[in-house]
Amino acid sequence: MELHIRYEGDDDPEKCTARKLARFDLAALHRTDRETPYGVVLNPHAERALSPADAEEADALVALDCSWETAGKARFSLPGVHRALPYLVAANPVNFGRPLRLTTVEALAAALVVFGERERAEEILSKFRWGETFLKLNEEPLRRYAGCADSSEVIAVQREYLDRGTDAEE
Repeated sequence: MELHIRYEGDDDPEKCTARKLARFDLAALHRTDRETPYGVVLNPHAERALSPADAEEADALVALDCSWETAGKARFSLPGVHRALPYLVAANPVNFGRPLRLTTVEALAAALVVFGERERAEEILSKFRWGETFLKLNEEPLRRYAGCADSSEVIAVQREYLDRGTDAEE
């Protein structure tokens, strides 16, 4: 599966995981929506959760690389099948431990694991000091999400994790 990134260039270039992936020829950057190929688009605003069934939808996995401050719904006008990643925790230094605040490489790696391509996920994460930590922090949920048949099963597994957090707070 090809990795593509719609690159906005509005965040810190020193911390940009998309640019680093492109430097190592692990993903292709695109500056316009028109350049960006059709694929499974990782979109936090999508109505359906990503599941292993989505791997059959397209030959490309597409992420939008932009600042979290500008990542509103309007930014996700890319062509493709839009899916939201399920509950995961960030390992990157900026958002460590924060749920759903993933970098572009974390999002792509998570999707690859869900699609059964863990070695590929490890490969792209290996370029970052904290990459292996992402897989360790999310080992159980990623394994369980990858074992789901469809989006509804992914949502059920996600609900278990969210309920655990609610129980811990009480």
